[in-house]
Amino acid sequence: MPLDFATLDALRSHHPAWRLLRSDHAALVASFLHRVFVTPNVRGMPAADLAEALEDELYALRLTRGEDAFPKAAIDYLDDWAAADKAWLRKYYKPGTDEAQFDLTPATEKALAWLAQLSERQFVGTESRLLTLFALLKQMGEGSETDPARRIAELQRKRDEIDAEMARVLAGDIPLLDDTAIKDRFQQFMQGARELLADFREVEHNFRQLDRRVRERIALWEGSKGALLEQIMGERDAIADSDQGRSFRAFWDFLLSSRRQEELSDLLDQVLALPAVAELNPDARTRRVHYDWLEAGEHTQRTVAQLSQQLRRFLDDQAWLENRRIMDLLHGIESKALALRAAPPPSPAMEIALPGAAIELPLERPLHTPPTRPAIAELRIEAGDEDVDPHALFEQVTVDKARLARHIRHALQDRAQVTLAALVAAQPLEQGLAELIAYLQLGSDAFTTTLDEATPEPIEWQASAADGSTITRRARLPRVIFMR
Repeated sequence: MPLDFATLDALRSHHPAWRLLRSDHAALVASFLHRVFVTPNVRGMPAADLAEALEDELYALRLTRGEDAFPKAAIDYLDDWAAADKAWLRKYYKPGTDEAQFDLTPATEKALAWLAQLSERQFVGTESRLLTLFALLKQMGEGSETDPARRIAELQRKRDEIDAEMARVLAGDIPLLDDTAIKDRFQQFMQGARELLADFREVEHNFRQLDRRVRERIALWEGSKGALLEQIMGERDAIADSDQGRSFRAFWDFLLSSRRQEELSDLLDQVLALPAVAELNPDARTRRVHYDWLEAGEHTQRTVAQLSQQLRRFLDDQAWLENRRIMDLLHGIESKALALRAAPPPSPAMEIALPGAAIELPLERPLHTPPTRPAIAELRIEAGDEDVDPHALFEQVTVDKARLARHIRHALQDRAQVTLAALVAAQPLEQGLAELIAYLQLGSDAFTTTLDEATPEPIEWQASAADGSTITRRARLPRVIFMR
């Protein structure tokens, strides 16, 4: 993009990131949104929770800057930041709910990333970036080489270098990175990890823009439904086969591998244990940054799936006919309006009655009549002679579903999925079959449940027999898998 005067002037006036940096409340907006969304890697937050967090922030600022510093309510600020003239937040509604949700826009995340780079860094590494650029050039050169002889020669050279390095290690010559080189590479890793999280939000935004263009095309389409479907599906296939789509799919396949996840966890534990890295005081979430990648990718995948589902419903026969009928009516109105624009009728075309307001005076409402309370002349309590065993009140079996849900969420903190058998093995059933059925009834936004019908799985637990002895009970059911 050329950085000429016209381009920059247009960006200064219309780009949400630039409008955020020019805002009088830029410090409040940037600090709050970075703390709530970017630092914990949150993708979407209910309006009530976000307003409560902002209200606490405003209360703390008013204590130091006066009551008139930020006079509006928190929800008013959020609606203002989500308005079209600012577009710092995206306000939407989940399917089946009437509570608003807020999320960052890609433009806001770019502004926050630029602000984060303004702080002076004590250590600026350049070696690792040069090595990365050099490695990328080598990968492109080797990956585009079509001459088999040159490919074989390059592989033999790498093999000779590996053999020479193995010989040096066996001889006791083990080269190690110094503390400076370790800090340099770790800072570059953290910067790339943060940029990768920001890319997911932009990928999701691109798919959402595609869905919007498709809906606009449906509303204005005048041809056959088959031709429209062919054009829409072709565009979706083009998006999936684009450079961005193929790159995202390759990344997703790489990250979904359990072997890769374990390898990343081991490498992070090894690196974070180094004294040079500990001196940098890395963020506590660094140890699970690959799980943040996975969570952000899952959110993007769910968004794309929801858009596709909504598009299928939008394209069914009934919706198609309704929209075609509406567009025909609008085209008819536009045609009549254009025909009358040059020669308007001398008399009114139609008459519309003035709207009237229903007036209800408060004094016309009937007065409140308190309900009459019965007068109890005497109260006589008679003692009963029934012999009731009170122990039955304490023998009721109630399954704590909240405890079971916490157990599932705790197990999914360090893994992507867990089976019901593994959960029962880690925390045996205390209430037998009732607790097992409660596991199957659980539902949460934090995890999903799926069944593997082809793989039966036995589950065992200990129970008490009628004579007081301990017996083992067993249930056989399809494998139940809980996933984040």
